[in-house]
Amino acid sequence: MHFLDKYPFLVKYFENGIKNPDKSIAHSILLYGHDLQAQYDLALYIARLLNCKKDKNYDCNCLDCNWIRMEEHPAVLTISRVDNKPEGDDSKTVISIRQAQEIKQSLLTSSDFHRVFIFCDRDNDDNIQGLNRLNFQEEAANALLKTIEEPPAKTTFFFLTRDKEDLISTIISRSQCFFVPSFEATEYKWDNIKNIFENYYEFERGEVFELAKNLNDVSSDSIKTLDEMQNYMLSLLKNNLDSKQIQLKLMHDIEAVELAKKEITANVASLNVFENLCLDIIK
Repeated sequence: MHFLDKYPFLVKYFENGIKNPDKSIAHSILLYGHDLQAQYDLALYIARLLNCKKDKNYDCNCLDCNWIRMEEHPAVLTISRVDNKPEGDDSKTVISIRQAQEIKQSLLTSSDFHRVFIFCDRDNDDNIQGLNRLNFQEEAANALLKTIEEPPAKTTFFFLTRDKEDLISTIISRSQCFFVPSFEATEYKWDNIKNIFENYYEFERGEVFELAKNLNDVSSDSIKTLDEMQNYMLSLLKNNLDSKQIQLKLMHDIEAVELAKKEITANVASLNVFENLCLDIIK
């Protein structure tokens, strides 16, 4: 399945922000989830939208779009422990302070392009991997904080990671975060929770604890229940592509479910997890 078909809600969100002159997107964007290649493809697609000189269609063949497809655009750079190292930088396992300094130096001069920096990692087979505090250490991240917070015009940073908590808090706080769900080897159904959770956004606050108990009791596998909740939210996203308010609400709720999964794996009592989750997503 092509990533445009897998993530129509994210694609629509960024397309609306870029194509509509009255809207904009954040200058620092953190993408997280298990499908790192999908995150990278999405970042490149957004880079194309930002630099396209024609109609910004997916199949546009203008020079900028073709450059970005081939990963040869002079202003769209992948930054990793192996990509775009300054001459003489012999660091092999980390994004270095020298790379951060070179980015800052390059932004001192103006550009006709929209400059995009995609921060990620690569494995030994050149596959896209996520950032963490080992390959993107605090010193290098801190060297970029002022630039990320107040970048020049027409500059966008992307940070790709499996878990946003793998990055230092100051990067997270300066970025708009988007969970990119993985569609690998997963059946996207929500049959077991349909009668309990359907139209959850219409529940009243007084119904939160009963809803949490019903969700906790529906299956002995809490992760499976959380997956189904997330699947239902994803289906709502696909059916509300033209409402930014609904999209943002659902993206928040999907992230909240992801946090709940981490709490389950950390052996937090499942009923407490569902209660906290329902309190978060039902306003």
